[in-house]
Amino acid sequence: MPRASWRGHLRLSLVSCPIYLSPATARTKPIRLHQVWHTPSAGEEGEPPTQHTEREVIDLRASGPHSDQVEDRTEPAAPVSRITLRPHDPTTGEEIEKDEVIRGYEYERGQYVTFTQDELKALDLESSKVIDLETFVPRGEVDSVYFNSTYYLYPDGQMAVEAIRVIGAAMSDAGVVGVGRLTISRRERMVMVDPRGTGMVLITLRAADEVRGPQFSKADVAVDAEMLAIARTIIERRTSKFDPSKFRDRYQEALRELIEAKMKGLPIKPQTVQTPAPVVDLMAALKRSLVQETPAAKVAPPKRRAKATPNRRQGALLLPVRGGRDEKRDEPATAATRGRKKA
Repeated sequence: MPRASWRGHLRLSLVSCPIYLSPATARTKPIRLHQVWHTPSAGEEGEPPTQHTEREVIDLRASGPHSDQVEDRTEPAAPVSRITLRPHDPTTGEEIEKDEVIRGYEYERGQYVTFTQDELKALDLESSKVIDLETFVPRGEVDSVYFNSTYYLYPDGQMAVEAIRVIGAAMSDAGVVGVGRLTISRRERMVMVDPRGTGMVLITLRAADEVRGPQFSKADVAVDAEMLAIARTIIERRTSKFDPSKFRDRYQEALRELIEAKMKGLPIKPQTVQTPAPVVDLMAALKRSLVQETPAAKVAPPKRRAKATPNRRQGALLLPVRGGRDEKRDEPATAATRGRKKA
């Protein structure tokens, strides 16, 4: 079972069920560069530090490709220590124990009102324990600029599975997402709940005053039709399926190579970054881009659903089909047909 970061209830009108949230995203562990300083060795106070290896101060958690074409060069290493940040009195510099630190709000310069943990706990709202689906909006109507953090919403126990599936199926049929409130990390936020199979995805939303309005200039001139057609062709050639696994953090890879080069005493080769030249003739740039673009792999069209085989047991629901032997057998005899039989 995924680790729960929040437990409570999901409520739709008079229907409620226990749920728990688990983060849908994870922070990858980057290469950590610590804050350090050169500690003067015995008898070397006042001397400038020499170049050193960073083996003692950098936590290298992953390995990557590197070049071994240059021989290692040993360099003298100066002693290095990692600094620590501790709470202290800014006036006297005296260190303060962590259990002596409390929360406070500065209402005037140097004037604080302080709070105990019990006083802060008393502020808990209903949304601290219950996500009430207050309203529903069409899927796609919520602008992604409001998206904040993403969680998976799981039913907490077998009794909640059916309720989650019923609510989720109803939302999927209606093509809507639910909007409610959730208090987490001492902030009450709007949340968007979107069904996903037997569970749901919950996205915390930023408030209106947290999102800046765009300040784009108004378009006074219509877009050139030929330019638009070329740009669309380039986009179509680059259109493919979204595959996040192909993304690589090239900066972290370059940082890892730099660390390994310094640890081995290899020369550092600076990378060159070319700044693109400003486009003077947009039409000419579009045409050159079109020539060098190769079509991307075509996305396979969705398979057509096979026609459902009618259930012969539900004869009352089937519409009559004209023609065939059954129609001739069941057709009521008319005067004309009776006349033909006698003849």
